[in-house]
Amino acid sequence: MNPLFIGSGVALVTPFNEDMTVNFPLFEKMIDDQIANGTDAVVVCGTTGEGATLSLAEREELFSRAVRRVKGRVPVICSSGSNSTSFALQTAKKAERCGADAHLIVTPYYNKTSQQGLIEHYFTLADALEKPIIVYNVPSRTGMNITPETYLALSKHEKIIAVKEADDNIAKIIKAMTLVGDDLSFYSGNDDLAAPIGLLGGKGTISVLSNVLPKAAHELNLAAVSGDAKQSAILQKKLQPLNEALFCSVNPMPIKFAMQKAGIPVGACRLPLVSLTKEQQAQVSTALASVKDYF
Repeated sequence: MNPLFIGSGVALVTPFNEDMTVNFPLFEKMIDDQIANGTDAVVVCGTTGEGATLSLAEREELFSRAVRRVKGRVPVICSSGSNSTSFALQTAKKAERCGADAHLIVTPYYNKTSQQGLIEHYFTLADALEKPIIVYNVPSRTGMNITPETYLALSKHEKIIAVKEADDNIAKIIKAMTLVGDDLSFYSGNDDLAAPIGLLGGKGTISVLSNVLPKAAHELNLAAVSGDAKQSAILQKKLQPLNEALFCSVNPMPIKFAMQKAGIPVGACRLPLVSLTKEQQAQVSTALASVKDYF
C-alpha cells in the first residue's frame, strides 16, 4: 500500500483572535508557510488544533479553507474523531464534502470501549466513508490503547491505511509493525520518536514541532525514513530540548507560546487550557534559543 505521505505532517495549530474567534486569515497564511518550508501534509482540527473546543461549524470552515488553500499541493487530513461513532461519522462526512484527502480518527475516549469495540467503531466508519482513515492512538489522553492484534484486524479493511501512534512503547510498536507488514503505514505521534520510528519502517511523523520548525521536522523525518541513521540521530538529538519543552505542559499550550515567541501571533488556547507558568515559558524560550539557526 502506498503511504498517504512520507515525511512530516504538521498537526496544525488553530489560531485565535483576542475574542477567541478563529483567525482564519492567519490560519491560511500558516498553511502557505508550512508548505513553503517542506511540510508534507496538513492535519486540521486535531489535538494540537484544539479540535475538542471547536464547534462543528468552525471545524467545517477550517476543513474547507484548508482544502482550498492547499490546492492539492499536499494531502489535507481532517480530524473527525469522537467518543460517539455516529458523531464521528457526521463530522467525517462534512470533511469529505469539503474535499479532505483523508480522516484522522482518534480512539473513543471517556466512555472508551473494548478492543472489539474499537474494531467495530473503525469498521463502521470505514464502511460509510469514501476517503481513507488514519487511526489515532493516544492512550495518555483517551484511556484506550490499541493492541498489536487489533492493528492486525484493522489492517484488513482497505479504507484503514495508517496509524498515528502516540504510545511511546517501542516494543509494542515493533510488534505491531511486524504483524501488519505493509498493510498499514505507521506515523509517529511524538516528535521525540521521529527517528526511531522512521528507522524501524515508519513513514514519518504527525508533528507538533513542525508548527514552529517545519523545515527541521521535514529534514529529520526524511532522514529517518530514508534509513540515514547518522543524520536522523544528529537532528533528533539537536531538537530534543525543544521537543521536551513543547510538552512541559498540556499540548498545545507550549507550542502556542513558542509560535508567539517566533513571531506567529496565534493567540491563547481556549479554556480549559491556560497560559504557561513563568518557569515553563523560560524552558520553552531557552529551548528555542538552542535551535536559533533554524529561524
